[in-house]
Parts: sequence; structure tokens; C-alpha cells
Amino acid sequence: MGLRRKLASHSVLIFGMRLFGAGLVFLAQAAIARFWGPTLLGEYLLIIATVNLVSVVMPLGFQTVGTYFAAEYRARGEGRQLWSFLARAYGHVLLILALLVFGGRHVLPFFGEPGEVLQAHWLPACLLALGTALVYVNGAVLVGMRRPFAGFFADTMFRPMAVIAAFAISLPVADPQAAFAEMLWIVSLAYVAVALVHFGFVVTTAREVPLEPAPRPAEARRWWRFAMPWVLVSLATDFFFDIDLLLLSGHLSREELAIFGVCTRMFSLVSFGVAAVYAVTLPDMFESEAKSDRQGFHRKIGDANLVAAMLSVGLFVGMGLAGPLALLLFGPDFLAGAGPLAVLCLSLVVRSVFGPASLVLSIHDRPYASLPSVALGMVTLALANLALVPACGLMGAAIAALLAISVWNFALWLTALRTAGIDVSIWPRLRRGPAATAA
Repeated sequence: MGLRRKLASHSVLIFGMRLFGAGLVFLAQAAIARFWGPTLLGEYLLIIATVNLVSVVMPLGFQTVGTYFAAEYRARGEGRQLWSFLARAYGHVLLILALLVFGGRHVLPFFGEPGEVLQAHWLPACLLALGTALVYVNGAVLVGMRRPFAGFFADTMFRPMAVIAAFAISLPVADPQAAFAEMLWIVSLAYVAVALVHFGFVVTTAREVPLEPAPRPAEARRWWRFAMPWVLVSLATDFFFDIDLLLLSGHLSREELAIFGVCTRMFSLVSFGVAAVYAVTLPDMFESEAKSDRQGFHRKIGDANLVAAMLSVGLFVGMGLAGPLALLLFGPDFLAGAGPLAVLCLSLVVRSVFGPASLVLSIHDRPYASLPSVALGMVTLALANLALVPACGLMGAAIAALLAISVWNFALWLTALRTAGIDVSIWPRLRRGPAATAA
């Protein structure tokens, strides 16, 4: 497929939607900092970080494999297997919700600063986690059922819109604390409503899959084999900075947490561009692997790494120049995040240099092989935070994150090299020189 057709593909449009939605969230956070102060923004970021992590755990990993199994059962016409998978996934969400509502408050005192913040907003936080978890499962299934826009639209568009609308409704309340609490209730109720409508799309789409005439036992063991490792990988990769914010809550003030949280959100915003490079070339990688075209597989990985690395360098330079201006939207105090933001953006270059190792390990049916590298990265993050943050503050937090990401990606690259025999880094592509071209 040519580059122009790839740029016009659904993947790029979906990432454009994500960028737009992330931009709305960025503006909402800037408004919270301006009108209600950085302390409440810090509380908001702690709540959202906790909700994100809890909502990923609630389906017990089934959202991470929902796309694959939904696509498989749709292609085979196995509607009974699909409904069994859906019942298990949504059942996990409801079970964990019940545990959170009735038992969660009792463990909050053990979580320090985040626990104190959540104690005051526990029920809306639980509802927001429910809506987010449902949308994760809904989206994964709809993508597997060839409904990508329906799958991604709720999280990429409606959630940011709900935050903007809730802030606008709550702004006239005189007391900032009361206004903030009202905003959280509005966002949580609105997002649960969005999730239920989204679930309706799942039910309607699943009914289109015919029921197999000879039902067979549910493949629970097969679901768990892939779900368990991938929920851990998803937690550590997609929500790395949410975990980091919770770790930093014991070292930084809420104002400093707000500044670092804004930096991580800006980083996530620009990192969508690098992720889009791999998303657009991913189908070609799968095609080469399916055809046992090892040379083509290597070439496509190398070309993707090269483009991603060039884009990462450009984003690093761009954020170094434009980052301070964007931070000013939150107030003059947020300019302290300009240096840490630049350091965070260096991690994009690191990821591009070492390549998509975890993806390659999954393609080669080794989903558990990524876990030691993930664990090593998280341990490095915790230790580096302890060593650097008390002395260096925000810059120490950024350096600790960069160090953890570097160690993690190096370990993944080495694991892929030893386990699958593939060098997924940029170095083979650089050795081929500029004459090499993508297919």
C-alpha cells in the first residue's frame, strides 16, 4: 500500500480523533488550573490516574484481547463463543465494581495522598471507573467486529466533551471545592450514560454474528492465557505516567503534581504521532509474517523505526520551542515544567530506536516474554524516583521516567533478539543506508 493511501486510512483518522479529544482534555485541565487553582488540578489528575488504572484492571485483561477474539468469532460465525466471551468480560467489570463500592473505602487509608483525595470523591470515581471499563471492552469488541469508528469514538470524543461540558456547568458555583465535586459527579454520570449507549452498539453488532449449529465449550483457558499478560503490559505501557503520578504523590506537592501531570499529558498528546507510524504499518508487518517473508518483515520494521525516530526528534525540538507557550495556558507557575517536558520527549526517541519489541514477541506467540522487562522498568522507575525526586524535584521525576523507559525498552529489545531472533531496533535499517526503500 502506498504512503498516500496509508495516510488516508482509518488508522490515521482514528488517531486524528484521539488528538482532537486529547486537545479538548488539555484545554479543560488548563481551565481548571486557571479558575480553580493548581491544587485542585493536582487532585483531578490523581483521581483520573487512579480511575484509569482501576478501569483497566476491572475487565481482568479481557479488553486487551477483545479485538482479537471478536474478529476470530465473527470470521468463523461462532456467535455462541462471542456471547460467552462478552458475558465473561462484562461480568468481571460488574464483580470488581461491587468490590470497589462496598469494600474500597476500607483500604483507601493505606494509599496515603491518593487515598485522601479519593475518600472525598469515592462514589463518582467508582462510576467513572465503571464507564471507562465498559468503554474499553466495548471499543475492543467493536474494532474486532469491523466497527473501528464506533469502537473509538466514545473514549476519544465523548469523554473529553463530557469533561468540557461538566466544567462549564460547574463553573458558576462560587466555592471551588464544591464546583470541583459537582464537576466530577456530572462527568461520571454522563460517561456511564455514554458507556451504556456504546454497549447497545456492541449488542446490536454481536447479533449479526450467526450462532454455530454445534456449540462447543467456552475457550476460557485460551482467553486467560493471553488476557493475563496483556493486562499487565497494558497497565505498564498505556498508563505508565498514571502509575508514575501515584508514585510521585508521596514526594511532590499537589501543585508540583499538577505541573508534572500536565507535562505527561502533553507528552501523551505528541506521542500519538509516533504511535500512528506503527499503527499504519502494522497490517503490512502482519502480512509479511503470515507469508513467512522475513526479509520484508525486517524491512518494514526498520522503515517504521526510521520514520518514528525522525518524527520523535522533530517532536522533541518542537516541544522544546512550543512547550513553554502551551504551559503558560495553565499559569506562570507551570513554566517550571518546560525542562522536564523536554526530557520526557526524549523517551520517544528511545522507543523508536529500540523498536516495537513487545509487538514482535506477541506475533511470535510469546505474550509472557515481555513481563520481565515490564517489571524491570517499573522497579527502575520506583527506585529512580526515590533517588532523584527529593533532590531534583520535577526534573528528577522526568529523568527517572526517562531512565525507566530506557531500561525497559533495552530489556525488551534484548528479549526479542534472544527469544525471537529478530533485531527490532533501528540499527539494521541504518546499516542498510539511505538507498534502502520501503515496499
